[in-house]
Amino acid sequence: MHIEPGLLAQDKLLFANAAAVAVLAAHAPALARRPALWLRTAIAALFFSVLMQSFHLKAGPSELHLIGAMPMYLLLGYVPTLFGFAAGLLLQGLLFEPQDLAHLAVNALSLIVPLMVVQHTLGRAAAGAAQAGLRRIVRLDAAYYAGVTLMVGFWLALGEQATALSDWAVFAASYLGVAALEPVFTWGLLRLVSTVRAQAWARACLDERLTAAA
Repeated sequence: MHIEPGLLAQDKLLFANAAAVAVLAAHAPALARRPALWLRTAIAALFFSVLMQSFHLKAGPSELHLIGAMPMYLLLGYVPTLFGFAAGLLLQGLLFEPQDLAHLAVNALSLIVPLMVVQHTLGRAAAGAAQAGLRRIVRLDAAYYAGVTLMVGFWLALGEQATALSDWAVFAASYLGVAALEPVFTWGLLRLVSTVRAQAWARACLDERLTAAA
């Protein structure tokens, strides 16, 4: 999902910056109204940053990263995950990859837009998925990573240099391994959380969908 600095012209970066600000601003009232979401956003940003830093591999015209989208989405909620992506990428840029700050909005949108699509389609049943089986989690993950690969293709199509479709296909195929492994990781975390969801710290840190019935 990583777009290399220099690929996009300045006018396209301005478009991405404006779009990212608009998306975050549209969701900001929901975050501001509920201080409990601030902690979950911080957890999402740190969790995402750790995964991003733990593994990154060049794959075609982009990079393969561990994202952890569905664990964050199902454990922490939609709004914390959305803002966690942006905050996590900012943290990565400030601490590890300062050259990537130029594409902060581009890379954030590559993660946020697919999350928005999942939230407003399959995510309508996400409350059940938070405690459901592997099959539903696989559906959510498949939809999300399909969106990520399409977003990368979108940015590559806007690039100053032409990118061969086969190069994008290499990147898309590289995410098949992530899409196969992450649902198992997510399911395991959900099962683990189910054993502690009645505790006070869990109620503070985790989405109410998981803790309300405890």
